[in-house]
Amino acid sequence: MSRLANYASGITSHLSRFTGDLSPRLLPTFFALCAAFLLGGILILFFGENPFEVYGLLWQSVFGSLDDFGYVLFNATPLIFTGLAVMLGFKGGLFNIGCEGQLYLAGFAAAWVGFHLNWGGGWIIIPACLIAAALAGGLWGAIPGILKARYGVHEVINTIMLNFIAIALTNYLVIEVYKAPGQMSPHTPLIHEAARLPRLAAFTSMLPPSNPLNITLFIALGLIVLTQFLLTRTVWGYEIRFVGNAPEVATYGGIDVPRVTVWTMALSGIVAGFAGVWEVMGYRYRFLDNFSPGFGFTGIAVALLGRNHPYGVLFGALLFGALSKGALDIEILTNVPRELFLIIQGVLILLLVCAEGFSRHRTSE
Repeated sequence: MSRLANYASGITSHLSRFTGDLSPRLLPTFFALCAAFLLGGILILFFGENPFEVYGLLWQSVFGSLDDFGYVLFNATPLIFTGLAVMLGFKGGLFNIGCEGQLYLAGFAAAWVGFHLNWGGGWIIIPACLIAAALAGGLWGAIPGILKARYGVHEVINTIMLNFIAIALTNYLVIEVYKAPGQMSPHTPLIHEAARLPRLAAFTSMLPPSNPLNITLFIALGLIVLTQFLLTRTVWGYEIRFVGNAPEVATYGGIDVPRVTVWTMALSGIVAGFAGVWEVMGYRYRFLDNFSPGFGFTGIAVALLGRNHPYGVLFGALLFGALSKGALDIEILTNVPRELFLIIQGVLILLLVCAEGFSRHRTSE
């Protein structure tokens, strides 16, 4: 094992001559990707298919046309939001598992404003919906931050419990209070037309009208740049990273650690809430009960794959979006079930966690 570790360290040192300190951060991700897809290829053989042909179909499904890649970007958009939210928590030394509940409440808040507010046009209604979503997500993120800062209650327990509360609360509101009449699937009424964020197909003929990619993609990309600027160019970002790395030292340095903890969790909740905005204002134009397939939890995997870096989150979200798009097509065209790609994702995350632990162990030695 030590010989293998020394060999890997030698490769890293040679690559560092050309890429600086980037290769040591990306090398574990590269090896984890190779190992995960290698295991996926072995499993594909058990289904009687050729791994090269299946992965070729995956490539074609993702990059076959601009319409195909538009669906990849569409699938990746909510994962960018939740990945950034989890990453912000990690930077502050916090583990936000509550993105699922935060995006549910934010989405419902946006829908509630969207179907109640019907005056002022898009210049009024859209900002009002976005502010409502940000307040709801931020509040639901701040609650575990306050409990952590004031009473020392671990944020993992708080956020898990708050997920159940948020999902149950929105379920009750949709079914018992705001359910649109005559519908089998519980959902709210449609939001006002002025509250709907347009699809990109409305601005270009390169995408067909059926493609659901919408301008929340640009909100996500803007948040990536804004998050990078916040963490590296502002006093707030410095305090978040300082508290995340050494909270005791930060206290001695005069930083109000409880305040930073609360604001970090609130900011994480705000960013996660935009995944609800993607659903309500950019996709279905209503709040659908239990709409999320686990965006909040997948965001944890995206943040890990992205090595807790904003631009890495973009890469992780695109990869997961591509796997989600390709899995459905491959299941239709071959004998390989879509669950295989869930296995690949799980193995990938497991390998990344192991690589992180291994690198920390070597650093401590």
